[in-house]
Amino acid sequence: MAVELDKHDSNLALSRLIARQLAESFQQRLTFAEYMDLALYHPQYGYYATNAAMIGARGDFFTSPHLGADFGELLAEQFVQLWEVMQRPTPFTLVEMGAGQGLLAVDILRYIQRQHPEFLRSLKYIIVERAAALIAEQQRHLNASDISHVALQWCSLDDIPPHSVTGCFFSNELVDAFPVHQITLASGRLQELYVTLVEGENDVVQFEEVSGEPSTPQLAEYFELVGIRLDAATYPDRYRSEVNLAALDWIQTVAGRLQRGYVLTIDYGYTSDRYYSPNRSQGTLQCYYQHTHHSNPYIHVGQQDITAHVDFTAFMRQGEASGLKTIGFTQQSLFLMALGLGDRIVALSQSPATNPQAIQTLLHQRNALHLLINPMGLGNFGVLVQAKGLASSESVHPLKGLSLSAS
Repeated sequence: MAVELDKHDSNLALSRLIARQLAESFQQRLTFAEYMDLALYHPQYGYYATNAAMIGARGDFFTSPHLGADFGELLAEQFVQLWEVMQRPTPFTLVEMGAGQGLLAVDILRYIQRQHPEFLRSLKYIIVERAAALIAEQQRHLNASDISHVALQWCSLDDIPPHSVTGCFFSNELVDAFPVHQITLASGRLQELYVTLVEGENDVVQFEEVSGEPSTPQLAEYFELVGIRLDAATYPDRYRSEVNLAALDWIQTVAGRLQRGYVLTIDYGYTSDRYYSPNRSQGTLQCYYQHTHHSNPYIHVGQQDITAHVDFTAFMRQGEASGLKTIGFTQQSLFLMALGLGDRIVALSQSPATNPQAIQTLLHQRNALHLLINPMGLGNFGVLVQAKGLASSESVHPLKGLSLSAS
């Protein structure tokens, strides 16, 4: 795959910066993970540095919190139950990792303030965010809300002392944006795909992919971890997919910061047997630009989101190796229905409203709730709950959000 980036490209600065790094790097190539990290997270030109407001109905993509407050309110109900299961510790710390524009935090905290003031008094809320532009958006939304009497803090995971958190680490559509390595098979041998460049005429830069020996033995070890054997008898030649080594480091770090409590991860993805199906021969990498998606990460550099699905088996096994017990794995649709989304749909359907504008608002709200559980979209997201340090009486207590799950 090769794409030309000429001087008229709207983000030529980032393209040239990546080209310079390629030229100066060993063998004049970068792993795809290194390229993706620059494209998304470069502090000056990366997607999340320059496009913090380009999320939602008018942006490149939307997430569950953009459909209204219900998603955050239902999550808040689960957090309240976690607090109660753990015998109401004070403080109970919620650590939201990758808070987007801050909409979810606002919805969660407003609901807790309104419906569970006793929980609010025990609550400490930490936001872990890497992009300065997103931190500014989060602070703007939270400062404009009517939330009071809650301890709010922004920091990095490294700023949180080891074994210091009693509460819950949670994320929604975060891990899919971690930089991934891309791998391919050549006659049954594991190879890695690298990004390189060819100098063109008239200041034109051309990115292209080349394959080579893996940059780290961790790639082969990853497949041992998840129990996948990439042999020529099962997988076609030139099969390609992704490996999210950053996710393994991340869950290990999170587990190390948690003293007692839970880790809740919501994202789109599969278990390893489905993720690395021989039939999914081109992987899961997708790019999102103005609500269209495609599979070319070398255009709109710094102006499009780049994502890959999450391998939940890797999360479970790395979590277990790091001291986290898997409590349950389910779909977002079942998780939200168990927390009361169905009751909200029924209540909207039974509304006595007769005003046309009020009816239109109700229909819009009901449609938003159905989108949250749509099996072809958000409803098919995975919800993984892991725990650490719970007493035996706490660990056997069934969680409300998992009550409809078969896991």
